Amino acid sequence: MKLFKEAFQFKETQCTLIADQKHGIQTAIKSIKKNRKALEEYSEAHPKFLYTLEPTTAPAEPLVAKLMAEAAKKANVGPMAAVAGVLADIAVKDMLQAGCKVAVVENGGEISAASNTPIDVAVAAGDEPLSKRFGFRLTEFPIGVATSSGRFSHAFSFGDAEAATVFCKNAGLADAAATAVCNVVKGEDYQAAIQDGINKALSIQGVKGVLIIFKGSTGTAGKIPKIIKVDPATT
Repeated sequence: MKLFKEAFQFKETQCTLIADQKHGIQTAIKSIKKNRKALEEYSEAHPKFLYTLEPTTAPAEPLVAKLMAEAAKKANVGPMAAVAGVLADIAVKDMLQAGCKVAVVENGGEISAASNTPIDVAVAAGDEPLSKRFGFRLTEFPIGVATSSGRFSHAFSFGDAEAATVFCKNAGLADAAATAVCNVVKGEDYQAAIQDGINKALSIQGVKGVLIIFKGSTGTAGKIPKIIKVDPATT
């Protein structure tokens, strides 16, 4: 199967887009621009939405703000913790409606995917030895994959995990949940910290699985895709 792949950047949004139809790429770009604009307009009228670290009431519209607030409420974090994932989810939905059978949007490390063929993704954790040396083979769709880091991410975190990767049916919830999990992974006792992260992940309705990297150790729980070795030179 021939797949089309394109890198796309718009303001702070940096994406990799994959589709089985060329017009699917343009559909995703149009979707992301449209929904970013809608979010910016909503945030101008509701500035608290941009900086609150607590869940907020979900508005009826725009859709992007509604989905962000709903995901954030489930994970008990601020709505901006779900922004990258939700933008990816909406773009994938638009690609499917445009006739794509393979629709993958990676937005700042958060991945939303629907596909009729397996998709391989790598886990990035800054300069850690494991970073981009392993990943996952995604075979069940739709799926959302999000990674939060207390050490290497541009996003705010209360925790210290090298990486907390969460798997859900959609990337918006995975994005918010990964933030919530990463927030609790901290302290000198790495085993206890990893367990705290696992407990947090499994307490969030809709989380299917979690992988945590902290102080060079890893912990997993729930249902996660097959772990694969990745050549860092190809990522």
